[in-house]
Amino acid sequence: MTKLSDLGPPIIGKRHGGEPPSINDHFYACRRCGQIVDRRDLRQVMWHEKPEHKPLQLDS
Repeated sequence: MTKLSDLGPPIIGKRHGGEPPSINDHFYACRRCGQIVDRRDLRQVMWHEKPEHKPLQLDS
């Protein structure tokens, strides 16, 4: 299983325009593996866009 830290340092995205998001807007469930993904971290988003991937092991 791939660890989140194996993907490098966090890549934090910024929202442009519009209303500030609620906490629920930051997360979604991956359609392929079902893991909850934090949209603010581009590493997680890009990982879950791969056609064949396994859930990431999140660092504690």
